[in-house]
Amino acid sequence: QVQLVESGGGLVQPGGSLRLSCSASGSDFSLALMGWYRQAPGKARELVADITTGGRANYADPMKGRFTISRDNAKKMVYLQMNSLKPEDTAVYYCKLYSGLLGDVWGQGTQVTVSS
Repeated sequence: QVQLVESGGGLVQPGGSLRLSCSASGSDFSLALMGWYRQAPGKARELVADITTGGRANYADPMKGRFTISRDNAKKMVYLQMNSLKPEDTAVYYCKLYSGLLGDVWGQGTQVTVSS
């Protein structure tokens, strides 16, 4: 069984930065595709970025150039560095693991609020 725990959310001013972390327990982390998603009030959950087992990253267009996803397979961690934050980045951010064996596994989410 795998569990994901996000941390690092909070309140930040426009233009500021935050770094989210996701810690995974259990096995098969190194074999899993990891991703960050977000859900704003009244909106559907959307992909922010994901990263393959080999470290290849993919970003949704609004995040390109501002966000960076990374992973540390040895520590079973995935990170999301968010720079130049905008009010429209306000959402609950979720970590997701996907593997062929486990399917989708979600964390509980962490709130990010961008406001002056």
